[in-house]
Amino acid sequence: MSECDWKIRFGTAGTSDSFEAKGYKTSLDIPAYTAEMGLDAFEYQCGHGVRLGVDKARRMAADAAERGILFSVHAPYYISMSSLEEEKRLNSVRYLLQSAEVCRALGGRRIIFHSGSCGRQSREAALEKALDTMRRAVEALDEAGYGDMTLCPETMGKIGQLGTLDEVLALCGVDERITPCIDFGHLNARTLGGIQSKADYAVLLDHLGEALGDERAQRFHVHFSRIEFSAGGEKRHWTFAQTQFGPEPQPLMELLAERRLAPVIICESAGTQAEDAQAMKRMYQEAKG
Repeated sequence: MSECDWKIRFGTAGTSDSFEAKGYKTSLDIPAYTAEMGLDAFEYQCGHGVRLGVDKARRMAADAAERGILFSVHAPYYISMSSLEEEKRLNSVRYLLQSAEVCRALGGRRIIFHSGSCGRQSREAALEKALDTMRRAVEALDEAGYGDMTLCPETMGKIGQLGTLDEVLALCGVDERITPCIDFGHLNARTLGGIQSKADYAVLLDHLGEALGDERAQRFHVHFSRIEFSAGGEKRHWTFAQTQFGPEPQPLMELLAERRLAPVIICESAGTQAEDAQAMKRMYQEAKG
């Protein structure tokens, strides 16, 4: 997909409960299901390892391309760029390379990943290690011919994890191709309910724009869901129906429309991703007028 075709997109992380309920069976059915739900993005989940075969991925890509659907890939959860163990950091680079191979086969560009936790070290020390691993990852992807792939470090929901907005933006400073994945549910959870209003969203988007100062602040990646939290941050994902948990999607959709921002918005609701992504798309379109 060329850059001039870029637009705001709505999609899901993995398949919703309605995927099987509608009679779809295999990952080859993902493009048809996504199109039926009126969505145009899909984040393939490789959280427990990159297991999708390249040939199958190419078949999915061909179908998705005809339907105007854009794939992204969520890299394995066990990536730890900030680990005290050198071997784990090197393995993290390897997992990103595996993710890049399948992402390219899917016709996608964006590889979303969790950068790790602080563990027994200070946040500063953890970030220094992650920055070093990020530099190595960019180098490794370039050497392997994946320079056109976009690494997307994600803001995280647990307070002990590396992944405040500032930490993610620091990782994006390693290379101008690195694009943030802003998980608003995670940011709300780690700040123990810090996103209460449209103004709160505006502060985050302003900060994003000031820190990046380029089109990445227009075309960033978004994860969204309502998330329950406790004193340590994120506890579990819920659906849009569970309104006792934040954050609220409506004010964000209004801001995206007002500011003409064009992120890829991936819904991570628990089982109702597609339906809740549809709801966000409607909110956005209504706000756009």
